[in-house]
Formats: sequence, structure tokens, C-alpha cells
Amino acid sequence: MSDLPQTLSKTLPQSILFCCDHNAVRSPMAEGIMKKLYGTGTYVQSVGVRNDMEIDGFSIAVCKEIGVELARHRSRSFDEMEQWGDDLSSFDLVIALSPASQRRALELTRFFHLDVEYWPILDPTGLGETRADKLASYRQARDQIVTRLTNRWGATPELS
Repeated sequence: MSDLPQTLSKTLPQSILFCCDHNAVRSPMAEGIMKKLYGTGTYVQSVGVRNDMEIDGFSIAVCKEIGVELARHRSRSFDEMEQWGDDLSSFDLVIALSPASQRRALELTRFFHLDVEYWPILDPTGLGETRADKLASYRQARDQIVTRLTNRWGATPELS
């Protein structure tokens, strides 16, 4: 698995699904950051409870600051994920980043032997009055995701 330390590669699941409310802010950030930090050895996708929004421009901006490209991300829901051929039962781990997505993930996985973790990540949408304030909120959410990932699977030099 590329240049990752052996201890790190042993703890990474083969596949992870990140989920949040709309697949427009937190879960695409988590997907992109996970891929940047840990490479392609783990299959990583993201979904939302609903797909009623495009990728958020502030998410694109704050991830670009750390070398994570999100501009081509296409939002999708749990239902669309399965329609497009990704079977929920094929994931080793589902990480929910919002209470609604945690409920939906638990509901959908009740018949599978599948771990669902809840990471309470700040929802930055609607926070801040100015562009600078909004960016600060999105950076806070991004940094919470980075911290959760590195606490869970170890630090890498990718975002240094």
C-alpha cells in the first residue's frame, strides 16, 4: 500500500463510506481528505441522506487550501449510490458525520454486519456573516475531519 507505514496499513479498512445530510459539505470533504491522507489502498466514497444540493463552493475552497480537489465531486444520496452499483453491504465501515445520516446508516445496515461510527462534525453552512467568517467555519469543519482521521488511523506527511 504505497509508502504508508506498515502499522498504519494494517488498521485501515478496505472500504469506507462517509455520509452526511446532503453530500455537499462534510462527507465530500471527508472523502477527499481521506484519499489525500491515505492514498488509494482504501476504497472511499461519500453519500448524503438526500441529494438536493451540489458541492458547496466553500468546501471546495477550504479543501483546495490543503491540496484536496473537490470541484469535480458529484453529490449523491444513499438511494442513488445503490442505483449506481455501490452496494452498502460491500463497505467495511460507514462514518456518519451528522445525526440524520447516522440514523439513515443504522437503518440501512441493520441487516448487514457493518460498523457504523458517528463523528459529530460541525455543520458550517449558515454560519458567519462575511466571506471570511464563513471560510473560518468551513476550515473548522475541515480541521475537525483531519483531526478525526489522524486520531483514528495515524498521521501522514500528506497535509504537512
